[in-house]
Amino acid sequence: MNKLTQIQLGFLVLLSIVSCSPTLTYLSNDMIKDNKWSQEDLKKIQFYLSDDIILTRTISNGESTIESGKIKIKNGKKIDQVIFKKGTPGILMFLPKEDRFAISFDNSSPEKYLIFGPNPKMDSRYALMAKEWDRYSGQVSYNGQIFETASHSAFSALLVNLKRAKKIERNREIAKGNKI
Repeated sequence: MNKLTQIQLGFLVLLSIVSCSPTLTYLSNDMIKDNKWSQEDLKKIQFYLSDDIILTRTISNGESTIESGKIKIKNGKKIDQVIFKKGTPGILMFLPKEDRFAISFDNSSPEKYLIFGPNPKMDSRYALMAKEWDRYSGQVSYNGQIFETASHSAFSALLVNLKRAKKIERNREIAKGNKI
């Protein structure tokens, strides 16, 4: 096999891999409105994380049970750490309020969810919401506990497979009214 044929074959293999991979797109307010997705529609969509999120909290001496995550000893302190890798799939659990999504990435407990909402600084993409952000970190509620996360986690957003999301079947009927 000559060099040109090997390059062409390699290109075809790469092209087939890329064409089979999902088309992940940032979820935005505009996308939801344009597609007229209801809460029930959104519950049928698979969400993915755009970037890693690492949650950390210091455990007091009286607390010793950890259900998920990892425990690390750091400067004599016990640290509970929960890691969400880029591309982790999640589902919509509920809407705590309008334009806020409770997304679960772990099915072991209904309390294990993160809140995402539209960020105007990111073209209204649905990004991680915190109770409070400062220059270096944010306070995030997860599994009934308050965790800290690095400020760059504010840019972690929800992705959707747009091809699959558009295949949602809707049966809508518009009432024409009754006349006497």
